[in-house]
Amino acid sequence: MGAEQAWLLPAVPAGFFILLALFGRYLPRQGDVLGVLAIGTSFVLFFFVLADYLGIGEGTDTVLKSWAWSDIGDFSLRFGIAVDPITIVMLGVVTSVALMVNIFSIGYMKGEARYYWFFAVLQLFAASMLLLVLADNLLLVYVSWELVGVCSFLLIGFYWEKRSATEAAKKAFITTRIGDVGLLIGIILLWREAGTFNIQEIIHAAENGEFSSTYLTVSMLFVFLGAMGKSAQFPFHVWLPDAMEGPTPVSALIHAATMVVAGVYLVARLLPVYEVADHTMIVITLVGLITAVLTGFMAFAQTDIKKVLAYSTVGQLGFMFIALGSGEPAAAMFHLMTHAFFKALLFLGSGSVILATHHNQDMEKMGGLWKKLPVTGTTFLIGSAALAGVVPLAGFWSKDEILNAANTEWGAWALVLTAAAAVMTAFYTTRLFIRTFMGTPRDRHVYDHTEEPGWVMGGPLVFLAFLAVVSGFLVFSGVGSALGFPGGVTEFVYLHHPHEYSINWGLAALSLGISGAGIAIGAWMYWGNSLARSTKLADSYPAAYRLLVNKFYFDEAYQWGIDRVVLGFSYIVSWFDRNVVNNTGVDGSGEATVYGGFVLKFLQTGRLPNYAMGIALGVVGLAFAGIMVRG
Repeated sequence: MGAEQAWLLPAVPAGFFILLALFGRYLPRQGDVLGVLAIGTSFVLFFFVLADYLGIGEGTDTVLKSWAWSDIGDFSLRFGIAVDPITIVMLGVVTSVALMVNIFSIGYMKGEARYYWFFAVLQLFAASMLLLVLADNLLLVYVSWELVGVCSFLLIGFYWEKRSATEAAKKAFITTRIGDVGLLIGIILLWREAGTFNIQEIIHAAENGEFSSTYLTVSMLFVFLGAMGKSAQFPFHVWLPDAMEGPTPVSALIHAATMVVAGVYLVARLLPVYEVADHTMIVITLVGLITAVLTGFMAFAQTDIKKVLAYSTVGQLGFMFIALGSGEPAAAMFHLMTHAFFKALLFLGSGSVILATHHNQDMEKMGGLWKKLPVTGTTFLIGSAALAGVVPLAGFWSKDEILNAANTEWGAWALVLTAAAAVMTAFYTTRLFIRTFMGTPRDRHVYDHTEEPGWVMGGPLVFLAFLAVVSGFLVFSGVGSALGFPGGVTEFVYLHHPHEYSINWGLAALSLGISGAGIAIGAWMYWGNSLARSTKLADSYPAAYRLLVNKFYFDEAYQWGIDRVVLGFSYIVSWFDRNVVNNTGVDGSGEATVYGGFVLKFLQTGRLPNYAMGIALGVVGLAFAGIMVRG
């Protein structure tokens, strides 16, 4: 088993998906153990792929394996896999997080209807994402991309009996489809000019100037549109918070390792092309900055524990795009990895809270839960501290790299905006933890009936908490070398040249100040009996508070646009189709034929005198016409 057999990683869960979908309801425990076995097998196989890859060229080469897909004349299409450092990072993240989600789901989803179907779709979800990151060409990327979207639709709308769940699933699917159309256009444009879908060949063509400047820029912006939709970047951010209608383990998988990180992965994969496409890097950076700052404000006033985490995810994805726009794929992939671990931990932790409190997810009814949920509370604290950027947890090191990248590439203005978003992250994360786990219970009934779930759910929390603590140290060259890598993250993933990580003490101090300031403000606002401070602030600025509670009215604005513009235009198209195309073009031609037949039937009376009269009139008419012509 080596890197060339990496195709087995998606193949195994895909095979188990078919098994569970067809026969899951008849299997013992409805096949949940088989679901864990499927992704667990991929997780184990990943280490064989990793070990083999690190033994090839010190982990710097790309391992390729492809098969014939279609041959039409001179056009040959192949599909295959490509394993390189970015792929390795993604394979590790997807398999590890998906395994923890599957194990956690055994406890969380116990007793649910369609239990077997849930585990079946989880396997397809993981398989689709693994195939996406292994694909060596954009056509296979697009197929996998759409499979990921279908799986998210099925899982977000898993509780299809609830109207809110079906609406959220449709919203996610339709919103991301807008971006997907852009991605498809971009892929077609790249193929039209390069004559290939192969990613490495497209990169080579772009770097050698085989595209015109404007053409390449337009093509890559269309591709980036797809990444924006999938990764819920402004203005497509509206779908992700509503996606919380799905079961909480699904939220963990979507936010940490599959759906939303697909856009980050795609941009990182094509970053050499973006670098030579005019103005695209600044566009990527600006989108990331706007998203990170905007969603930071939105998270301030949310009381749903999962929605706070959802806006946090959107903001952290914005940080990753800032790193990519700054030309630092290592920083982006490093933060993607650390974020996957602590965000999966936080979402699964929120699932533990929700289940323990009998499906309550409103922070207004929580408080003081750490005493009742010691394992959940402790691991949630670790995840929250990592998200806030507390040293030496993983989030500190990866955010520090992004701050450094933004400052190096764009200067003080980008650094200030990124730092502001980081302060907001630390603030609302502190607010989330204090209002959920600290202080006195705000709903005694909820508190009295809260119990810590078993270790089938607690085990994944502890494992992810461990990764949230130690994964950040992979940035150090010595740690990476000890594990068999060429060095730290920046020596393994890079755009042009590897470089050993060195601490920028000024930015490190800024990072510490950022997390400290956000935590201090959050504690001052919400610790103990100081909740009155936040209430007083909201009462003092009611308009601003309503703006945050209503998420800047983006949903209302989009709904107005749909009702007034889209549906208005649709009415015009419908009128044209009904009256011009259908009534006139289709029915009109039929009615003209009927009328013509009605008129012509008088020429066929069946009476001989009538026919004789017709002949006589015809002769007279022809004679008259002849006389007129001669005259």
